Amino acid sequence: TETLTVVGETRVRYLRPAHLDDRLSLSVEVAERGRASLLVDQRCWRGDTLLAEGSIRIGCVDAGTFRPRRIPNSILERLA
Repeated sequence: TETLTVVGETRVRYLRPAHLDDRLSLSVEVAERGRASLLVDQRCWRGDTLLAEGSIRIGCVDAGTFRPRRIPNSILERLA
């Protein structure tokens, strides 16, 4: 059966506002890697100023049963 990717949890902390036409930089880093889920840390910068930071937990589930399912190797290989 098919594997779906779902969001299990999100967290964000806004530190400073961004403005229209700001040049922003984003960082994304895998903080935890489990069998069926990943915790990804993200940050948004304007120059040297951190504007926001947060995390998102994404998981893989079976499309028919919604039970946790191992993260496909094709995804894990891209994160290496």
